[in-house]
Amino acid sequence: MSAAPLFSSDKCALIVIDVQDCFLAKLPVDWRKPLVERIAWLMQVAHILEIPVVATAEDVTRDGPLLPVLEKQLRPGAGVHDKKVFGLCGQADILEAIRRTERDEFVPVGMETDVCVCHSALGLIGQGFRVAAIEDATASPPPHHEAGLRRMAAGGVVLTNAKGIYYEWVRDLATHAHVKSRITLPMPQGLTL
Repeated sequence: MSAAPLFSSDKCALIVIDVQDCFLAKLPVDWRKPLVERIAWLMQVAHILEIPVVATAEDVTRDGPLLPVLEKQLRPGAGVHDKKVFGLCGQADILEAIRRTERDEFVPVGMETDVCVCHSALGLIGQGFRVAAIEDATASPPPHHEAGLRRMAAGGVVLTNAKGIYYEWVRDLATHAHVKSRITLPMPQGLTL
């Protein structure tokens, strides 16, 4: 089997899954802020590169909204889908939003790695899309994060990190310089370019 090609900014959409206070509260305290920072940073990079972003929050009435710091990174008028299933492909309006991006590569980030991120990523694979999950921008309480990563990899999901997908998206020095000059968020903890 040959190696899969790099993911391209003109073929990708970023999917932000269920980054809500109720799920963050399950994580070790020192994981929370860096996770949210990396997701917000990737959202801003996606915006600069004109990569569509589809965002969900699970059962908003019960579990609360997407974190405001992330909602602020969405394009004006972009909504957050109220997700009532674990795998987003199982909900017609979200699957339609995925298809409306007219992209065939998807990059899920968010929570929880072993449930909603995993089910969504494998569902997207089942729909015929390429998927790259971001190891350091997804989370579940230990040991479930690692189990979710293993399950996704076994199902054909490419695993990479925030730095890796950034460089796959920018591809050259001129684009890198342009994107870096427009990023207004601080560099997330533990991420170097």
